[in-house]
Amino acid sequence: MFTGIVEELGEITAVEMLDDACRFRLRGPAVTEGARHGDSIAVNGVCLTVVDHEGEEFTADVMAETLNRSSLGALAVGSRVNLERPTAVGARLGGHIVQGHVDGTGEILERKPSEHWEIVRISLPADLARYVVEKGSITVDGISLTVVDAGPDFFTVSLIPTTLDLTTLGIKQPGDPVNLEVDIIAKYVERLLTAPGGTR
Repeated sequence: MFTGIVEELGEITAVEMLDDACRFRLRGPAVTEGARHGDSIAVNGVCLTVVDHEGEEFTADVMAETLNRSSLGALAVGSRVNLERPTAVGARLGGHIVQGHVDGTGEILERKPSEHWEIVRISLPADLARYVVEKGSITVDGISLTVVDAGPDFFTVSLIPTTLDLTTLGIKQPGDPVNLEVDIIAKYVERLLTAPGGTR
């Protein structure tokens, strides 16, 4: 489990395309410290497994399902990515519960800079809109954010300077894709209310 508090901006150093998958090599000095084979690391909000690591770099395999559902297929050598290790039991939950299981992708639609923050509008797939509410939580490229405004096909978030400086949302522009993960609690509530025997 993750919290959506990005530890560092990493970089793709190699991409190997396979028949139905892809292998990334990534640089991330903070997240590779103490890393072992089989550990999980979130890359732009996608939970990936460490295949091997050496020094400040690690390798992860990405299957076709993940490439199709997320924006990882658009990454290339030199791409910057948000990196986060799983939260430890007993640690502070600084963001919200993030699984690293991307629900879909959105697109940066507009950026409105202000003196002390920036409002970013992001497109929202129709099948995810019901899970996104004003002042609720959403994960964008692995970043735990609070929804400012929720529309039928978009939502907005307000980014503080720290988020702009330390994550990919500081450099992404209109037209760029982002990974979205909605609040898992909302999905469980919906399932409980609509499943046989639930309250309708």
